[in-house]
Amino acid sequence: EWIDIAQQAGMKYIVFTTKHHDGFCMFDSQLTDYDITQSPFQRDIVAEIAEACHKARFGLGFYYSLPDWRHPDYKTDHHEGYVEYLRGQVRELCENYGPVDILWFDGKRQGTPETWDSDNLIRMIRKLQPKVLINDRFWGETDFHTPEQVIGRFEPDRPWESCITIGHQWSWKPNEQLKSWQECARLLALVVGGGGNLLFNVGPMPSGAIQPRQVECLERIGEWLDRYGESIYSTSAGPLEPSYWGASTHRDNSLYLHILKGWETDLELPPIERHILSYQNLTGGTAEVVQSSEVLRIKASPVDPEKPLTLLKLTLDGPASDIPYKGSNVGIPAGARAQGSNIRRGEEHYAPTKAVDDDPLSRWATDDGVTEAWLEIEL
Repeated sequence: EWIDIAQQAGMKYIVFTTKHHDGFCMFDSQLTDYDITQSPFQRDIVAEIAEACHKARFGLGFYYSLPDWRHPDYKTDHHEGYVEYLRGQVRELCENYGPVDILWFDGKRQGTPETWDSDNLIRMIRKLQPKVLINDRFWGETDFHTPEQVIGRFEPDRPWESCITIGHQWSWKPNEQLKSWQECARLLALVVGGGGNLLFNVGPMPSGAIQPRQVECLERIGEWLDRYGESIYSTSAGPLEPSYWGASTHRDNSLYLHILKGWETDLELPPIERHILSYQNLTGGTAEVVQSSEVLRIKASPVDPEKPLTLLKLTLDGPASDIPYKGSNVGIPAGARAQGSNIRRGEEHYAPTKAVDDDPLSRWATDDGVTEAWLEIEL
């Protein structure tokens, strides 16, 4: 059922939590009794997920936490005993569940390369699963970057994946405020327009079922992708970098502009070095595109409130991939002077200047419990 829901949402792979920081294993491990098969559930849910993925030809990924708060040797003088345990469990995941597409580690900051014997572990993984992709929350030769709860920076030549939740926390929570399906679709467009994948987190309820309102959100995203997926799947990011107005993607001679609400009626973008043969407002309504050597001017019908954004398709006289990457020509200048009423723990990492440093992975933040704050930017 989980895989069916994911496919209906337009997803192409799953990353399932096989063990989190608490050490409880969601698979049948021969190295501990602290696993799901020793619980009243008794079944190996990882085996069932793997079988469903292989049957549906759906990508299979395993999340595995490096830290383990329960293991007696973890972060002690006998830590090498825990590393041997960790290596054994990763071997089980690589050997017992058929082809694995992704290994998604977490907790890298809790140690060093030597802490986890990372070189030997990666060599073992590559030998057992030669085609697997390993995320960057580990040391050594990994395959992709993983910004968390933020959209990654524009890096079309560096593989990355933003992991972002459907609500405001990891795991399921009763009565949690969820993102609207429109917000989720916009999020997807901005991630893909930056060169990344979106790992969209949905947590099942204690019963194992996905909450109906989460399913409804996923189904609406899937319906949107059924109609507009040509601008998402098998596209490349750019050439216009994501910014205040939205994002762009391209494939062959087609350039797609995902324009956010409020900017569609009068938008000026950097010029492109390809002649526009035709254009179409895929989301309905009118559109006017005027091209010159100095600017690309867009005027389109206002966004329907029920739709996430305006999507324009420009057909060019040659491959869009030949157009150099271009930043936006307006916006808050990076490096502008900024000050705020509060800084989280007084740390520079959360300073007000982080709100205008042109880095989507940094942020201004306040202390926990602060309900009112101000940010002043000198323009």
